[in-house]
Amino acid sequence: MANDDKYPVESDRRRFVKGVVGGSVLSGVLATGAVTVSSATNPTGGGGGIMNYFGANRTLGPAPRGLPQIPMEINDDGELLGVWPEPESETLADGSEYVRSAAEIGGVEYTTEWYQYCGLQTFDGVVPDADGEDALFRYDAGGYDWMDDVSQGEAMLTEHFEDYDEFDTAIGDPGQGKPATGTWRSQNVPPEQTVPILVIKTDQIDLDEMDERTRNWIEASCPEDDDGGRYIAYVNKCTHFCCVPGYRNLGGAPDFGADNKIYCNCHNSVYEPFNPVEDQFVSLPRAGDN
Repeated sequence: MANDDKYPVESDRRRFVKGVVGGSVLSGVLATGAVTVSSATNPTGGGGGIMNYFGANRTLGPAPRGLPQIPMEINDDGELLGVWPEPESETLADGSEYVRSAAEIGGVEYTTEWYQYCGLQTFDGVVPDADGEDALFRYDAGGYDWMDDVSQGEAMLTEHFEDYDEFDTAIGDPGQGKPATGTWRSQNVPPEQTVPILVIKTDQIDLDEMDERTRNWIEASCPEDDDGGRYIAYVNKCTHFCCVPGYRNLGGAPDFGADNKIYCNCHNSVYEPFNPVEDQFVSLPRAGDN
């Protein structure tokens, strides 16, 4: 058949499902997500309950909440990495224990429970006490032409983003920032458990327009380079149906005012990348703790 699935080639959806996560892999993730969503209203056991988080502001479409932000650091070698707090055991009222990974960053409690959607909470590399996974951001097969100059699995380096203030794509305006796609905490896990990420270096984050709490969070979670640009990172899974969005690399984005925003072409959700907002969701208990 010329078109062997229900998404036409010109929609970009077919290319995304097959090229980024694979139809069968995505189906498995969605099934997991559907089960967890149905149980989210009554969390029990270790963890669970109302959770505050910072994420990319959803401005359009059916996605229920923003893409969760990953607080970042830059090590002495110029490598970009996501913060992963040390896991600690906590005791419940009934005397049982569970493991939680949380830390205060810029006055905000950051916890790895932020990533509880689309089945991510079941991924081996994202459980609080996961062993054998480093925190480095690593390139994937490439969501942008410039990534032909780096290797899949290579650590992201600050030197790769030096031209951020003039970087351009066929979508949107030049000078908005330089993006890269990659993976996080996914070196020793099955392919279907890969955590996709989006990283952008930009000077479009306006701290003066933010309230004090958000400003303190951004200053602590988005490291600034000597040239004035800041790095910001998100888990790159749409919160609506677990598809993988794009920043300035999908042809349909201008039709939804998303030229310079994160756009998911599966169901047209749009996220603002440079103005993270604080929101809430119902956190689940850790798998096996209820």
